[in-house]
Amino acid sequence: MDYKELAMELMQKMFLMNRARPHKEITEAMHGESFVIRYLAHQNECVLPSEISKLMGISSARVAAALNSLEKKSLITRQIDPEDRRRILITLTPEGRALGIEQQQEVLEKFAEMLSQLGEADAREYVRIAGRLAEFASRESHHEQQQTYKEKK
Repeated sequence: MDYKELAMELMQKMFLMNRARPHKEITEAMHGESFVIRYLAHQNECVLPSEISKLMGISSARVAAALNSLEKKSLITRQIDPEDRRRILITLTPEGRALGIEQQQEVLEKFAEMLSQLGEADAREYVRIAGRLAEFASRESHHEQQQTYKEKK
């Protein structure tokens, strides 16, 4: 099998999908302030900015910019950790929590709508295959991080 030819076809299809409105809305929701709000809404405790940075794979400066914006909108609060004054703890305000839950529902509905277009069997198969690809990507990312760490030593 010529995987390069198949990969080219996949890239073309992904390009078309990336231009589609529902996909853009989902992509936007998976990044930036929306992601931070939704992540915090599902935590039962305070979160460190470094945890958000690591989870999103972005710099601490980008996280700080998002948190500054969310704080100005009164969607989060920051407090000094009483056990370690060097750490800042992030929590959602009640308004921020409500917004996070609302946004999560919107994203869930968009995904469900897209999957429903496939029908049950294809939707299940797509999710199964996406899971396999995610596992592969995760392993590759972990391997790359280990290589980078070894090179820095």
